[in-house]
Amino acid sequence: MAAAASKARGAWCVPCLVSLDTLQELCRKEKLTCKSIGITKRNLNNYEVEYLCDYKVVKDTEYYLVKWKGWPDSTNTWEPLQNLKCPLLLQQFSSDKHNYLSQVKKGKAITLKNNNKTLRPAIAEYIVKKAKQRIALQRWQDELNRRKNHKGMIFVENTVDLEGPPSDFYYINEYKPAPGISLVNEANFGCSCTDCFFEKCCPAEAGVTLAYNKNQQIKIPPGTPIYECNSRCQCGPDCPNRIVQKGTPYSLCIFRTSNGCGWGVKTLVKIKRMSFVMEYVGEVITSEEAERRGQLYDNKGITYLFDLDYESDEFTVDAAQYGNVSHFVNHSCNPNLQVFNVFIDNLDTRLPRIALFSTRTINAGEELTFDYQMKGSGDISSDSLDQSPAKKRVRTVCRCGAVTCRGYLN
Repeated sequence: MAAAASKARGAWCVPCLVSLDTLQELCRKEKLTCKSIGITKRNLNNYEVEYLCDYKVVKDTEYYLVKWKGWPDSTNTWEPLQNLKCPLLLQQFSSDKHNYLSQVKKGKAITLKNNNKTLRPAIAEYIVKKAKQRIALQRWQDELNRRKNHKGMIFVENTVDLEGPPSDFYYINEYKPAPGISLVNEANFGCSCTDCFFEKCCPAEAGVTLAYNKNQQIKIPPGTPIYECNSRCQCGPDCPNRIVQKGTPYSLCIFRTSNGCGWGVKTLVKIKRMSFVMEYVGEVITSEEAERRGQLYDNKGITYLFDLDYESDEFTVDAAQYGNVSHFVNHSCNPNLQVFNVFIDNLDTRLPRIALFSTRTINAGEELTFDYQMKGSGDISSDSLDQSPAKKRVRTVCRCGAVTCRGYLN
């Protein structure tokens, strides 16, 4: 099925309380494009297969019910297999069908109706849900990559269930201060080094050791703060003391776990030991507000509160609603990431940045984890639990599966 292409003028569709089908029909009537609802110059008056909804065999001819991209469901049509030039969508349709059958472990996919072979309604319904989920996750992935400010790419994957993107999560690249909290993001002084690796640099001025070796790996023990060069320093962007501020260089994947832990994060490339992986960011709130929110989170069985207790316990990072990839990193009693406190432009010791470094070599495809009870000092003794980064007020069963699992997250 095809129609003659015509030149269309671009425009933005204003969000309103009407159905997607109605918006698509209005846009096509007015010859308007709107990428957010699938109407582009390519398919404004042409037909492009978005996904396949159903299957049947009539007189030995195979047909698929086609959802056309940017067109309402009312325009779906049955098309013979020989007319479809979408091998990937056909493969996804077949894969989703087999996945459904492997889950229910009963019955056949095809039934006879009026001497025609048709797909069981439950299977067709599942396939459509998977197709819509796939589209939603791709849009979310695109949105995450538009918002990130680091080199590494972000991918999203769910081969486990029908869960789509979280509806109440907003991606940010740095701390978001709550009303009444001021983050001073400009240092009072900076170094004048020509080679920060050999000269007296920002760490020395703060009374600590340079955190990195020549291979950009961390060389200081947990509990020691990292002082990187800041915006007032005369050194350039290639300075060996600018690691965390450049963001993660690794491509990571937010994926749906199969062990009941919801979303997780895995690396798509090999990460060397003692390397910077990501920052933990979120909304900066007072400890009093953290106590109040903690009670609400306990009822939902979630915890994203991370105490900024390097020197005091005045502030907490809440990554429940605002955060980056670290929002999805799961707990493990035998983690491959370690917490470090970092100071760059904001030198207020009450408000360190939180960086996660690899404790060992992490292979491509391996899930990233950190210990929710781990302090910047690496202390996870029983005396430290009440003041641990992750506040928890109820006993939460741990599902990390590590040999050294403590049984509970708190």
